[in-house]
Parts: sequence; structure tokens; C-alpha cells
Amino acid sequence: MSKEEKVNEEEFEQQEEQAQDSKEETQELSAEEQAIAKYNEINDKYLRLYSDFENFRKRTQKEKVELYKTAGEDVISAILPVIDDFERAQKAMKESDDIKGVKDGLKLVYNKLTSTLKQKGLEETKSAINKDFDLEYHEAITQIPAPSKKLVGKVIDEVEKGYQLNGKVIRFTKVVVGK
Repeated sequence: MSKEEKVNEEEFEQQEEQAQDSKEETQELSAEEQAIAKYNEINDKYLRLYSDFENFRKRTQKEKVELYKTAGEDVISAILPVIDDFERAQKAMKESDDIKGVKDGLKLVYNKLTSTLKQKGLEETKSAINKDFDLEYHEAITQIPAPSKKLVGKVIDEVEKGYQLNGKVIRFTKVVVGK
């Protein structure tokens, strides 16, 4: 045998002896002392588990706060080029007398903004004029006498468009309802 094997064998024997000694000690302990030792062991495990859970809870809460702070970052980053285009359009309006060119430029910037928002999941709620009033998509701002009996309880006019983000209504369509 090599020296390393002898050292490893001696260490193993020492560990076995220690294990046997501890078994003998536990056998020598009274039932009450064994119960106290078991209680202390279980209590220690409980405290460690509780501590781990508290650390997990604090960490996830911190991550959630961080997520809320940066949640809109990708949308804002996508809109920044549109803001740059608006600034160029303002500069062009000051320097130009061509109204048609300014209108076309603003229309291009508007289209760029709406397409960017559509890519991020924003959808315009479809027009509901002459359709039934639906609380899930509409907010009635006023009621007016219906021009015909067919329009009672239906949307007569849209005052402000509604929007959905990934299928969830984030702004209700403000409508006028016939009564």
C-alpha cells in the first residue's frame, strides 16, 4: 500500500470510531435529552428554512420593483426615433413655407409612431358606431335622444378612441349612447 492509501484508511477508521462513539453517546442519553436534541435539530432546520424563505421573498420583491422600473424601457427606446423625427419636423416647419410638405412629413411621423406601437402590441379598438353599447370596451360619457328607435342603446358617436395592449383594454372608447 502507498502512503496515501494508508492515510486514507486511517482517516476512514477514525471517522468510523467517531460515528460509533456518537451512537453510544446518544444511546446513553435519556429519552428527555434525546427529545430536546431532536427539538433543537428540528428548530434549527425550521429557522434555516424560514431564513431562506425570507431571503427569497426579499430578493423577488426587489426584482419585481426593478422590473417595474424598467418595464417600459423597450417601448421608450422604440419611440425615441419618432421623437427625433418630430424634432426634425418642427425645425422644418420653422424654415419652410411649404404647407403640403409639412403635412406630408407629419403624416409620415404619425404613421411611424402608430406602426411602432403596433409592433409593441397596441391595437386600436374597432369603431362601434351603430353597434350595441358594450361595457367591456366602451365608456359612455353622455346619452342623447336616439334619432331612431333602432339606435336606442347603441353607440351614436365616438368621442375618443379606445386602445388594447396585447388583447387587454388599456383605454376604453368614449362614446355617446342613444336613449
